[in-house]
This record gives sequence, structure tokens and C-alpha cells, in this order.
Amino acid sequence: MIAKTFTGMEEVLAMELTDLGATEVRTVKRGVQFYGDKKLLYKANYTCRSALRILKPIASFKAMNETQLYDEVRKIDWSEYLDTERTFSIDGITSYSNITHSKYLALKTKDAIADQFREKFGKRPSVNKDYPDVAINVRIFKNEATVSLDSSGESLHKRGYRVATGPAPMNEVLAAGLILLSGWKGDTNFIDPMCGSGTIPIEAALLARNIPSGYFRDDYSFKRWKDFDSDLWNEIKTEAENEIKEFDKKIIGSDWSGRILTVAKDNVSSAGLKSTITLKTSFIDDLQPIEGGGILIMNPPYGERIKIDDIIELYKGIGDALKQNFIGYSAWVISSHQEALKFVGLRPSRNITVFNGQLECKFAKFELYSGSKKNSGENKQTEEKFRQNEKNDFVKRKRKRI
Repeated sequence: MIAKTFTGMEEVLAMELTDLGATEVRTVKRGVQFYGDKKLLYKANYTCRSALRILKPIASFKAMNETQLYDEVRKIDWSEYLDTERTFSIDGITSYSNITHSKYLALKTKDAIADQFREKFGKRPSVNKDYPDVAINVRIFKNEATVSLDSSGESLHKRGYRVATGPAPMNEVLAAGLILLSGWKGDTNFIDPMCGSGTIPIEAALLARNIPSGYFRDDYSFKRWKDFDSDLWNEIKTEAENEIKEFDKKIIGSDWSGRILTVAKDNVSSAGLKSTITLKTSFIDDLQPIEGGGILIMNPPYGERIKIDDIIELYKGIGDALKQNFIGYSAWVISSHQEALKFVGLRPSRNITVFNGQLECKFAKFELYSGSKKNSGENKQTEEKFRQNEKNDFVKRKRKRI
């Protein structure tokens, strides 16, 4: 199977799948390849926080031109997956190949399936682009084609809890992936001082309470497959929901805009997390942190979709607030504005490249200490980790060159 995700999230998705029992796990660009049974397919859809969709490949072959593509697709026994009463859709993707147009790729695939059914049964299944019974994914890369069944249907970032959005809302899978990248496991306090419509605090609360990412979602494409096992599906849901737990730390989301906080409150309420998440109307420099330390993750404006008069001053203010108010916390900041990030005024101990949509971003970690770095044993350990990360990055780059 293939689990799709965002660039930069491959490793955390691989860890999630390994924890679920996947075997032969291997990261690829924007995805993870793995092996598993039907139970794992269902569990991956229901519980993986950093997956966008789960694909089940059914055929692969050379496709040097549209004739070869048509002939190879027609060789697949489509009656195993479809019948004349079911609907289907085709999602075509092509890159570095002789077939250059994704829509034409989808059209030739559709023709091959329809012609096979006409020949065998005298009629063909209908196409339904919006809500198909069977969603088919065809990808051609360097003239190598892979035909897969999309077990998810709508992207898995559509959790089902979001009832409203503010400007530039963060994708739920990206938010969950950032939390997983940070290493937070729900064992300390959590703060998002620029929470917008509440996506990061909600995903943190779902993780902390072990609530499945698909808990609020009813529809998956695999439920309309011919071999759908409803008993197995109900068993998986029951097992996962029996693992939901309470959370004894604090999760705080704040934003300067009371209007946006109203949106966040609606989403938190929809997710049933009012007792877990505290929302406050506050600027970051006025926000009082929770005693005992913890982690802070924030997604400030980049100056792209949300325009800022002076973005450098904004990031300077973020840095000042972190240094003055959040001693004892680890702070993570995601931004595509590389220049503005420098004005936070702190040296990052980690700097991970991720993508927010089409925007290449840095997800930077800042350790916030009291007193001198040189006199802190904890800080020495952190510096050693930073040097080790730099060493590991160097080794990775060297291996890539080799």
C-alpha cells in the first residue's frame, strides 16, 4: 500500500504505520510504501494522523504511449472491483513521461474500463466524479504506470470536526504532522499563541487523548468496495475508541482576534474538546504561560495569504515574548518567511523543511532557557543534540551525493 502525505512528514508517517504493524515500510517522496492486510488498511485510514490518503496498488506496467496504457489497463479484471451498478472516478497524475496530460491519462483509463465492461456484460458502470463507489488512482512516472484503488475517498485531512474556518486555515494533517515532528506525546502542557480557527490545539488534544483522527468522519471509499468487511471495521473502531483517555495537563490556544476565537470555539465544541482546550483572546506578549513548562507550537502569518504591514517587527515581537514569558518551554515556529524567522533572535536547535501547500517552510525549534546557556547542564545536552542533528544532516547529504 501507499500512504500519501506532505513533504517533510514522511518519517513521522512511517513511524505511525510501523506502530500499527505495517511491514517493509519505506519512505518515498510525499509518501510511505508498506505492506499489510485489510485490517491495517482500515486502521491506517481511521487512526493515522499524518496521512492524506491510503492507496492500494492493483497493477503496475510500462506505459510508453496511450495505446500501451489502454491495453494494460484493459488487462486488469475490473469485475473484481466494479460492477455495472457501481460508479467510479479516475484521478490521473503524470510526470517525466511521454503521456503529458493528466486529464487525457484519466480519459484513456476510463475508456479501457468502460470498453471491458461493454465487451463482457453489454453495459458499463457510470462515472461519478464527486462521490464514486470506487475511486481509481493512475500515476505515471518516467513511463512507469501504477494503478491503485483509493481507499480513503476524500482527503483524510477532512476529519469531520471543522464547522468553520478563519483566514488561511492550516490543513489538519499538516497540524498533526507538526505536532508529531515536535515529539510531543501529550505528557506536558501545550500552547498555541496564534491559534486562528483552532486546528493545532484540536489536533494536539486528539493526540493527547488518543482520539482517532477519523473519529468524527463517517465516509471512506473502502466502505463501498465489493469486499468491505463491516464486522472487521466495527471491531477496529471499537478497539480504537476503547483506548481514548483523559488528559491531565493543559492545552491553551489564544489569538488576538475575538472574531477568530469564536470560530475556534465552534470547532473545539464540534470536536467535543471544550473540557480539554482553553481558548483565550490575547496577544502573545500578554499571554500568561502555564507553570511547569511544556511545548509551544505556532503558525504566525508569513505575509502571503495574510498581509502584515511590518512582518519583521511581528517576528521580533514573537522572539521577545518567547524570551520573556516562556522560559522552560520548547517553542516551535513554522514559517515560509525565512528572513523574518531570523528576527526571532534565537538560534534554532532544529530546522526542518516542510511544505504548507505550495509554500516551502521552516519548522524551527527554539529552546527557552533561564540564565546563561553555558551554566546549564540541560542546555549543554541540547547543544549536543543540535550538533548531533547537524552531523546526521551532513551524513544524509553525503549519502545522497553518493
